Amino acid sequence: MNSHPWWQTSIIYQIYPRSFQDSNNDGIGDLPGILQRLDYVKSLNVGAIWLSPIYPSPMHDFGYDVADYCNIHPMFGTLDDFDRLLEGVHARGMKLILDLVPNHTSDEHPWFLESRSSRDNPKRDWYIWRDPAPDGGPPNNWLSFFGGPAWTFDAHTGQYYLHQFVKQQPELNYRNPEVLQAMLDQMRFWLDRGVDGFRVDVIWLMIKDAQFRDEPLDPNWDGVNPHFRLKHIYTQDQPEVHDVIRKMRALLDEYDDRMMVGEIYLPNERLMTYYGANFDECHLPFNFQLILAPWDAPTVRRLVDQYEADLPAGAWPNWVLGNHDQHRVATRVGESQARVAQMLLLTLRGTPTCYYGDEIGMEDVPIPPEMVQDPPAVNQPEIAHIVGRDPERTPMQWDDSPNAGFTAPGVRPWLPIAADFAQRNVAVQSREPKSMLAFFRALTALRQSSPALTMGNYAAIDTGVENIFAYTRAHGDERLLVVLNFAASTHRLDLSKLGADAEILLSTGMESTGRVRLRALYVVGNEGIVLRLPT
Repeated sequence: MNSHPWWQTSIIYQIYPRSFQDSNNDGIGDLPGILQRLDYVKSLNVGAIWLSPIYPSPMHDFGYDVADYCNIHPMFGTLDDFDRLLEGVHARGMKLILDLVPNHTSDEHPWFLESRSSRDNPKRDWYIWRDPAPDGGPPNNWLSFFGGPAWTFDAHTGQYYLHQFVKQQPELNYRNPEVLQAMLDQMRFWLDRGVDGFRVDVIWLMIKDAQFRDEPLDPNWDGVNPHFRLKHIYTQDQPEVHDVIRKMRALLDEYDDRMMVGEIYLPNERLMTYYGANFDECHLPFNFQLILAPWDAPTVRRLVDQYEADLPAGAWPNWVLGNHDQHRVATRVGESQARVAQMLLLTLRGTPTCYYGDEIGMEDVPIPPEMVQDPPAVNQPEIAHIVGRDPERTPMQWDDSPNAGFTAPGVRPWLPIAADFAQRNVAVQSREPKSMLAFFRALTALRQSSPALTMGNYAAIDTGVENIFAYTRAHGDERLLVVLNFAASTHRLDLSKLGADAEILLSTGMESTGRVRLRALYVVGNEGIVLRLPT
């Protein structure tokens, strides 16, 4: 498997640091806590850890408002703690990916403090400032993702500044080359320290329309989230953003074996441009289709086939089922389909990214109104149940002790812990041979030991059954068949065109084993199976 770089053959595991492990009993997870749990992470057979932001921040958007790109928030620890964590990750043969937030800073960042101090400050043009409209209102109709206009008036200097998130997140002006150079310097700080790569936040938003034109109304808006009443053709996916990304990639390429994955929510034809015409932009533009699509076999097959067809020759695919911004997969697809979903993620071609807790089937946790913390939910309580991200960010469930082993008994965790933590936790599932965790470990072990699954090609198989999605993965003389039942009914399949019989390597229930005849392959409800085909 050495012919492929690590970011192609590894499973990436996202940790939300506030919620993984609290080591100092303040109710908030931290870097020493993650270090304590590295052996557990390694036991999941993952090859890389992605950490959500850990920089100093006023925490108006939980670390995505960065006040200092080259340090660690005291809540999470120190730079020495980070170095120990990085050393521990590398000692276990894993890689560490940091979250980079280049589109905006905190309004407490020294750059912005200078920028807003006067109109003639040298850093004024580091951010996006505009005069008021003739009526004194915002310069145009651009909207924040988190509700309301994307502009805030600064009375001191008489201009508005741009922020597509909370008002404490002013946006940097990448049309000014000094800004990009400064951000590259921040990246170099971590690369020199040994960080293996970056997940780049909202990378497709980093350049805005130079003319600041109003965005048109979207006639297909469903009337729910106000942000989507406009077509965001001037605040997203601007052609010049690719120049910025190429320069970021060039910096990474000065180092050995580093990578960059970009957060991008775009349709395929636009998403693919972020690989770069010469594969000189993102190593992986995040592919979120499995998160956003309806969960049924025909839809999932269609989007997988289309994504594969749309990939530029030589581009490496990737798949994501969950993250800190989206409802948990077990909640979206239901507990009965949670294992099928993980089998899909971990057997498709390309790099999979897993979200902490999904390996034990964690679900969204209802958040009482008085405990809601996420800005879009706080700002828009009427649609908090749609836009709020607290439910998928709750503490990891380690054991059945008070506070689930995340923090000490008697400490109030920063978000509530799931009601079912005593039954759904790492300790309990580690003792159960057919638990979700046992299945996840068996599945990841199979994937990492199989050239067909880590590197092989993909081909969908017609089964004649609407609720079944089947495909082969092949590399060299290894041929595997994956069969996923998206429904509760049992199906008998005739797949004899693939061979006379096959050997079951793993099933979601961890009960089906041995050789089976492909002419009469039975797949029970909500079951997924990986089989070895004859060569």
